[in-house]
Formats: sequence, structure tokens, C-alpha cells
Amino acid sequence: MFKIFKGFHLVEALQQNKQVRRIERLPKHFVALAFTLAVTLTLWNLPIEMFGIPELTIVQQRTIALFAFATLMWLLEVIPSWCTSVAIIAICVFTLSTDAFFTFTRGFEPEKLGTLLSSKAVLATFADPIIILFLGGFMLAIAATKTGLDVKLARVLLKPFGKKSNNVLLGFLLITGVFSMFVSNTATAAMMIAFLAPVLKSLPDAKGRTALLLAIPIGANIGGLGTPIGTPPNAIATNAKDAMGNPVLDIGFGEWMLIMIPFVLVILVLSWLLLRYMFPFQQKEIELKIEGETQGGWHSTVVNWTFVATIILWCLGKDVIGIGPNVVAMLPICVFCVTGIIKRRDLEEINWSVLWMVAGGFALGLALNDTGLAKVLIDNIPFSELHPIVLLAVAGLLCWGLSNFISNTATANLLIPILALVAQALVANPEAAPGFEAIGGSQTLLIGVAMAASFAMCLPISTPPNALAHSTGLIEQKHMVRVGVVVGIVGMALGYLMLIGISMLK
Repeated sequence: MFKIFKGFHLVEALQQNKQVRRIERLPKHFVALAFTLAVTLTLWNLPIEMFGIPELTIVQQRTIALFAFATLMWLLEVIPSWCTSVAIIAICVFTLSTDAFFTFTRGFEPEKLGTLLSSKAVLATFADPIIILFLGGFMLAIAATKTGLDVKLARVLLKPFGKKSNNVLLGFLLITGVFSMFVSNTATAAMMIAFLAPVLKSLPDAKGRTALLLAIPIGANIGGLGTPIGTPPNAIATNAKDAMGNPVLDIGFGEWMLIMIPFVLVILVLSWLLLRYMFPFQQKEIELKIEGETQGGWHSTVVNWTFVATIILWCLGKDVIGIGPNVVAMLPICVFCVTGIIKRRDLEEINWSVLWMVAGGFALGLALNDTGLAKVLIDNIPFSELHPIVLLAVAGLLCWGLSNFISNTATANLLIPILALVAQALVANPEAAPGFEAIGGSQTLLIGVAMAASFAMCLPISTPPNALAHSTGLIEQKHMVRVGVVVGIVGMALGYLMLIGISMLK
């Protein structure tokens, strides 16, 4: 994580606790690893006829085994999630690509072997345009923190909420949500908990402390929905490809924000009402002091104007200015590096594990698409028998359920590539799923899944902001479960209704 963020000690302690738990669970990890490898190797080496899929190729069979490997490794957390992503890319290159070891490519009939992946395309997932978009967001976050722009914004934005307890609670929800649109949700949560720490120490109101602390992960998790870079599942959804490698979603940065920011604000206000109801304040006023240094001078001026210019260009989009959001992300990268605002040691603090995690998902999607496996599976799975509304509900609930227990990025990496091809197949064959396009088609399905991933926050392990809040020892897991279930189910229901409503109005 970024060591320059306020509250970094919380993030550092969280990572240390994870490491300790990982060591304590080593015996279980060995069992999980053995099970994962057994399943993977069995699927890899089974007689191809046993899959019951007509014309399945050897490369497609290996891709099935790779998908099973990724699912189990992410689900069982045998190794860190980003390490699994790196392993996926390595397996693709060594065994499924045009530059694979001869053992995996020679001695097979071309028809039975199937289509090999381009090794250049697999390795290019490390530098996918979405990765550059995330990198630009990270640069903005680091520069804002170095110059104190984050502290300045927090002071200015929280000032209108005054000292009344319920208003301060609303302020923390909204400001955390706004920061989380452009800054890592983990860093945002750490920073806001650090701001809140002096208040929590002097606040005798137990329910009030619980409400304030729960506001941080709720705001951080939901706020990420506001922009395509707010959370990795958003980026994975916007980068989803069809069988021909073309983007499935046609939605720009500004259009996404126009739809999602009002929705985020509604959910945050509903969350505020829920927290007030479940954990009412006994102390009517709170004295809030946000400590931190802010810098002046030309560094601060450059960061402020670059921040504003980048957001404006993102909102205008390719249709207005001719360049897309991925290219716009090069503006802060270039400006901050050339001016020396971002230095070498700052680059070392970028959350590279998130970028590698996303890259692994892209590689998995590439394998499913380019080997032809996704099309084969879609042709053999009776999706047409599901009503479109049922398909949306099943996809959303599956993503929400998995994301409560494993990384929401890992869940999105697993589900979105398959769902993107399902959506395209249903759009191409309207008779198979009547009404699918009328309720938003691909856009409702994929954005809905991305939303479901962000609404998964029932447990301390569900998201880093949840874990940070729970690590303070001031809230119990049962409180997080109660709030997380209500916000998650209500949020998903309203989100799907919003997406369907927008589609019907077009």
C-alpha cells in the first residue's frame, strides 16, 4: 500500500495480520494446494471424450483445467490472489501459446490440438490500456497525498456538515465515497479511520462509534462504483471482450459517472438512514479535527490543476475530445514524473499487486476467447432456457456471494469473461432470450455484476476496508453482517432496477 497515506500503520498492521494467519494456516494451505493441483491435472489429462462436448480441442481442454485452477486458487486463497494471476499468465505462455514448450504443441494433429494463443497477446495483458488507466489513478492519489490535497479536500468537504452527530456520519459516508471514486478503497478507508481516531477515543457512545466506523467501509466500497477506475471489477466489466475481441460495452468514462454517481449518492443516503436506525447516537454533537499538513508552492498548484484537468478530460470522453480515458491517464503520469512530483521511491509504493491481479483476469479471458472455448461452452449450456431477469439475478447473486468470501477482483475475473460472451450470444440470437435487449442486455448484465461485487461487504474478510474497520476492535462481526446484508441486497435490487429503467427509457 501507499506508505504516505494517513493511517498507513493500519494497512501495515492488516498486512502483517494476514501474513501471520497465512503462516498459521500452512497445513491447510498444503491440503488446499494438493487438492487444487489434483483437480487441475485430472482435468488436464482426462480423455477428451469424457467432457461430453462435441469437437472439444486439446487446447480448450487445457483452458478448462486452467479455469478450474484459477477458481480454486482464488477461492481457497492458497497463495495471494495476485500470485495466482501471475501463475495464470505463465501457464498460458508456457503451455497454450505459440511460444509454448514443444512438449505441449508438437506431436498433435493440428485439428485436435486447436488454436494456440498469441504469446504477445498474453504478455500484453500486463500493459493492457486498463492497467494504464489504473496507474494514472494511482499517480493522482499519490500526488494528492504528497501535497496534502486529500487533507485539504477532507477539511473543506466535511466543514458544511457541522458538529451534529448524524450530520458528521453523513459527511463521512459521502466524503469517503467521493475519495473512493479516484483513490484505492483501502487507502481511503485507512485515511478516513486515521482522521476519525481522535473522535473515537473520546466518544463514550458505543453505538455512535459503531455507526461512524461502519460508515468508512460502506462509503469506500460503494463509492468505488462512481467511476470506471473506482474498483477493479468496474474496469474488468468495461474491458470485457466478445468472441472477436471487440469491446462488449460501449460506455465512456463520463457516461458511466453520469449514471453511477447519482446512484452511489442514493445508496449512501439510504445507508446513512440505516446506520441511524440500527446504531442511534446518544451524543448529539461531535468535535471533529482533521490533522495533517498541506503544502503550498508550485507543486501543489501543478497537482491541483492536473487533478482537475484529468477529471474533466475523463468526463468529456473520446467522442468530444478524441482521446479515451486510458490515454487521458497518461496526463498525470507524464506531468508528475516530468516535474519530479512523483519520484522513484513513490513508484515503489504503487499497489502493483492490484494491477497484476487484473492482468491475470484479462489473460484468463483471453484464453477463454481466443481458444474458442467460451463459444463452445455457450453453445452447449442452455442459457436460452433462463428468463433474462432470472439470468441477471443468478449472475448478480453468484457474484455477490463469492465476493463476500474471496476478492471481488478475483470473482469478477472469473465471471465477467464468460458472462460477456453469454450476453453477446443472446444478443445475436434474440429468439433464444426474448426481452434480453429490452432490459439492457450486455450493459445491464455486466455492470450489474460489477455492482454486485462492490456490494459484497458482509464480513471482515470481504474487503480490505471491512478488515481495517474490524481491526480497530470497536465493531463486532455481527454488526457488519447485519448492515452488509441489508445494504447489499437493497443496493443490488435498486441497481438492477436503475439499469433496466434506463434501458427502457432509451
